[in-house]
Amino acid sequence: MDFFLQLVINGLVIGSIYALVGLGFVIIYKSSSILNFAQGEFLMLGSYVCVAVFTATKVPFLVAFGLTLLFSVLLGMAVERLLLRPMIGEPVISVIMLTLGMASVLRAIVQGIWGTETVPYPEIFPTTPVRIGPLPVSQGYLYSVGSVVVLLAAFSVFFKFSRAGIAMRATAFSQQVALSMGISVKRIFALAWSIAAVVSAVGGVLLGGIRGGVDGAFALFGLKVIPVVILGGLDSVAGAIVGGIIMGVLENLAGGYLDPLLGGGVKEVAPFIALVAILSVKPYGLFGKVKIERV
Repeated sequence: MDFFLQLVINGLVIGSIYALVGLGFVIIYKSSSILNFAQGEFLMLGSYVCVAVFTATKVPFLVAFGLTLLFSVLLGMAVERLLLRPMIGEPVISVIMLTLGMASVLRAIVQGIWGTETVPYPEIFPTTPVRIGPLPVSQGYLYSVGSVVVLLAAFSVFFKFSRAGIAMRATAFSQQVALSMGISVKRIFALAWSIAAVVSAVGGVLLGGIRGGVDGAFALFGLKVIPVVILGGLDSVAGAIVGGIIMGVLENLAGGYLDPLLGGGVKEVAPFIALVAILSVKPYGLFGKVKIERV
């Protein structure tokens, strides 16, 4: 039973980071109908920039973290302004291919600056474990889950009550309606990409702190989030949260119980098997909006 609970706790931690990064996918898709395949590279770049600022400037980690978030905001705005705005009116598949190319460029930049070796991460969380019942739980896990919960709650309030959040929801509903109401769709796109870059950077920093290092494999984290947002529904914030938790727990349970029996590899495949099974029953995801077209 203790082993099961430990797997579930680990799954909740990873699943919460999945949910946070998945939020970036959902925001971009809701505002522009684009699936950003460079989300994992945003996560990787944010984690590298944070540790680089911390080690180069010797400032407190929270200051380095704040500078990383500022960098992520500027990165999102630059990507939208220089790469995506000229693609307005082009086929969606062309824009998606652009994000794939951008992912390759960001990976090349990271490898050119930091190489391919693992870069050690500073100890940003207390190392003394906390006991929850019979289990010792790392404080890094608790801080990570708590941070993600606070951020997801804050963004939910932002989307529901703030003026910018309401404008984003209006743009997601219909860009033409948003324009008729005086909303700058270009600014909304820039805001969406900035938020996506920020939440990915936060996820990268939390992941680096938990694992104790960062390397190029962090880019694959973004690809693993794609089934999360598809499962929850590409246009649903709540779906990204629920899908992230489900996928994280399922992945860890499969790795703990099935990998030793079948020789490994099941942990990586299990979420996709679950995705296919659920989509066969709910094609639009758990919380996706059903679209009915009448001819």
